[in-house]
Amino acid sequence: MKRAYQIVDRLVTPSPDGHGNIVLYTNPDDQERRFLIDELRIDDHTLNSALDPDELARVEFEPEHTALIFKRPKNYSSADQLLFGVGSTGVFLFRDGLRIVARDEIPLFDGGGRQRVDSLSGVILRVMARTVVHFREHLRAINMVSDDLQGEINRSMENRHLIGMFTLEKSLVYYVSALHSNGALLEKLKHNAGKLGFGPDEMEILDDLVIDNTQCARQAEMTSNILASLMDARASIVANNINVLMKRLNVITIAIMVPTLVVSAFSMNVPIPFQERGWAFYAIHVVALLSAGTFLYMWKRFFG
Repeated sequence: MKRAYQIVDRLVTPSPDGHGNIVLYTNPDDQERRFLIDELRIDDHTLNSALDPDELARVEFEPEHTALIFKRPKNYSSADQLLFGVGSTGVFLFRDGLRIVARDEIPLFDGGGRQRVDSLSGVILRVMARTVVHFREHLRAINMVSDDLQGEINRSMENRHLIGMFTLEKSLVYYVSALHSNGALLEKLKHNAGKLGFGPDEMEILDDLVIDNTQCARQAEMTSNILASLMDARASIVANNINVLMKRLNVITIAIMVPTLVVSAFSMNVPIPFQERGWAFYAIHVVALLSAGTFLYMWKRFFG
């Protein structure tokens, strides 16, 4: 799908006639791919990299354009089963236009897109700034989900809650890697600011963006470490709870076996003492109950 935007009064706005110098291609079809490759001279490998979720962030300087590939969080849906994925986005800067390629729908110009921009290079920085905000929003959501899962685990030891925690931990590993990859890209942009035509305002935005991305990466690392520590502690607690439960079951089993032994001894098909006595039946049950009670008392007394 193709959508066009343009800069009007220093704001990125949708183009009413579908023609603008900023064009977003969402999951481009074969015809759009052929246009990007044949007409705009975008390298086929670079274009495929922009649609590859496993591609690392990088910048390439071509004779007719500059190609940037950066990492961004995917839009979350309930079908993802608590997995917050990471995708790639390609940005191709030409002298008179900007082409953005992504596999799925992304919120490029909402929120951060309403900020003032003066040039196409400024639009790139605004897009990446919106990406950092998107990462931060997802990290906040991950923290909320993990808190809910911890409460559920405290109430019930179901496997699905533990699997959910493992899935969140996996998501954070992807986020940490993506943010570090974007950080390396931003540093390279700073070193090549002249080639991209960044002015003083863009350089100030880029410096702030480097700081924000670094802080977001540290937050993701901290959240990942905390979640990993909680999972280790949770595994130890689960193992300890199982040991306590098995201990109680063994005590109950032995307590049941003691009166069973007494009753079994007096239930043999051979002559036994007091078999002629009418009160023997009740006496045997009293002895069995006393033996079980004595065992439980001694266990409580010496083993707690």
